[in-house]
Amino acid sequence: MSQHYFTRTGENTFAPTIHCEGAWSPEDYHFASLAGLVVHVAERSRPAGDPKKLARVSYDILGRLPLAEATVEVETLRPGRKIELVQVTVKLAGRDAIIARIWYLEAWDTSAVADAGSQTFPLPDDCVDQGFSAVWGGGYIRQLIGRKVTGLPEGEFFTWFTSPTALVDSDERIPLAEYFSRIDTANGITAKHSPKQWAFPNVDLTVHMYRHPQGEWTGLEATNTWGPSGTGVTSTTLHDLSGPLGRAEQMQALGKL
Repeated sequence: MSQHYFTRTGENTFAPTIHCEGAWSPEDYHFASLAGLVVHVAERSRPAGDPKKLARVSYDILGRLPLAEATVEVETLRPGRKIELVQVTVKLAGRDAIIARIWYLEAWDTSAVADAGSQTFPLPDDCVDQGFSAVWGGGYIRQLIGRKVTGLPEGEFFTWFTSPTALVDSDERIPLAEYFSRIDTANGITAKHSPKQWAFPNVDLTVHMYRHPQGEWTGLEATNTWGPSGTGVTSTTLHDLSGPLGRAEQMQALGKL
């Protein structure tokens, strides 16, 4: 079986493998794989020696994500020496499917005033298997490695995720993009109701980072709140093995199955 999410078919086109298969439907993508691809393509487009680093990504999901060849286009909306705004558009089956906007900010040494933080949650080797595939289906879920922190207060969730799967077959692996390919799973670990009875796909994902991750594990410290009128919000503090590094938010559209 392939050990990558996508096979490169052209300069900006990518064919999905079984590892992109969604949890809600085998005919659609798991958004997490495309979220990682967006960052992968954006990072590869950066000029050599550019001093700016990715600080925020906001994704809008414009509808269903059919499991078809993806065309990924990068455009600079606001060029700048210290601050730059980039837009990445993913096209599927002849239409715009995802629009992502990425802020790149100048990176310089602010360690003297940085907030000190350390990891206070158990590390993956000290956690139990997430058991994700018992709740969710699809090729994306099957290739994940998950370790769940137990004993947390009701309504709080923490899971470590990693994966042996590269994003694109012929490209050098980009750790930041692979980290992003696991953030969207926060919506699944916080599930309070069975996905066989309720649908709660997210229509967006916004990620803010004040530190880039190190290592191969994505830590998701998440909570989820459902409102009275068909919407919910998953809020997540992002971690690596050293501690917190940013936040993510997802808006859910709730539906009774």
